[in-house]
Amino acid sequence: KYFIKEGMKEAQIEEFLKNKFRAGYSHIDIQRTPLGTRIIVHANRPGLVIGRSGSRIKEITEQIEKKFELNPMVDVREIENPFLDSQIVAGKIAKSLERGGFYKKIANYYLKEIMRAGAIGVEIKIAGKMGGQRGRSQKFKDGYIKHYYADNVLDRGKAIATVKLGTIGVQVSIMKPEDVSMALKE
Repeated sequence: KYFIKEGMKEAQIEEFLKNKFRAGYSHIDIQRTPLGTRIIVHANRPGLVIGRSGSRIKEITEQIEKKFELNPMVDVREIENPFLDSQIVAGKIAKSLERGGFYKKIANYYLKEIMRAGAIGVEIKIAGKMGGQRGRSQKFKDGYIKHYYADNVLDRGKAIATVKLGTIGVQVSIMKPEDVSMALKE
């Protein structure tokens, strides 16, 4: 029961922070220490997360303290290569779709950028109403993607774009170079 409750709390904190930091947010790591809970936010642009002289971080820390009854210490870390982080890429694709870009052009652009960043393989799935009354799904692939044992090898990210016709779901799977060397050792 205790572990389930803690897992639920972590998922709620993740959801809360995802809604707060829309721009360039990737994921969080939660570490429990004797002094309190350390929350490490991985973001593309840490300046937006921190705010002017740390005002936004202080505000978020207070909200987490009240809402989840924790003693949080929030750290922000920058992601070195944002094109190798699937959650950030999915968010960028969703934002481009919301601005009214054509989905094939957007997907092919990000496909090339991810491969140029050093990924071994990438798959982008876009599904929803992309012009016309019917919804459809489209897959864009490049490089090598291993679907078997995919949980420990693939980095997956999801985002939702809200457009005039409805919602469009974006899924990005990236096979990073370091992930392959880990998988081969097993």
